[in-house]
Amino acid sequence: MTWWERGAARLAGAAAWLASGATALCLVLICVSVAARYLFNLPIAWIDKVAGWLVVAIVLLAAGETQRRFEHIGVDVATTRIGPRLAHGAHLLGALAVALVAGVLVHAGLEAVEFSQMVGMQTEIEGVPEWWVQAILPLGAAVLLVVALAQAATLALGRAPAHLPTGEADPASGERMLRE
Repeated sequence: MTWWERGAARLAGAAAWLASGATALCLVLICVSVAARYLFNLPIAWIDKVAGWLVVAIVLLAAGETQRRFEHIGVDVATTRIGPRLAHGAHLLGALAVALVAGVLVHAGLEAVEFSQMVGMQTEIEGVPEWWVQAILPLGAAVLLVVALAQAATLALGRAPAHLPTGEADPASGERMLRE
């Protein structure tokens, strides 16, 4: 694994841990909300809004690790039938497409955050600025961008990134190599 792959893996792993924490927090908040509503007849309205934000955070923060492991939705049937060279090119094109979309999301997210800060937008929850919630988009997209660029660089050098379904481990180095 190259230094950029290791760096991307660490970054994606850290974001995935944050996504795990958001999942646990979401679970706790929903349990508290249900208990408050049905046991004590005291609904807590803000929990539903925060749980929704946490679901967005879970998806965006886990996207980089999902991309890194190639666990996203793919068309393996197509890449296994077109041969190793074309499959390698298809994976490179896919990584570049993901990087492009992630770059657009980073840009759009930063614009949304800047606008919300400029006009002082607030959420329905008193004291919570809108940009705090919106900042999740460029953060998660940036992690996805780093991972996709690391994969694209590795593929462009003719190597298969870790977890690539079509690669095989080289017995001498343990690195995943393109099948000939």
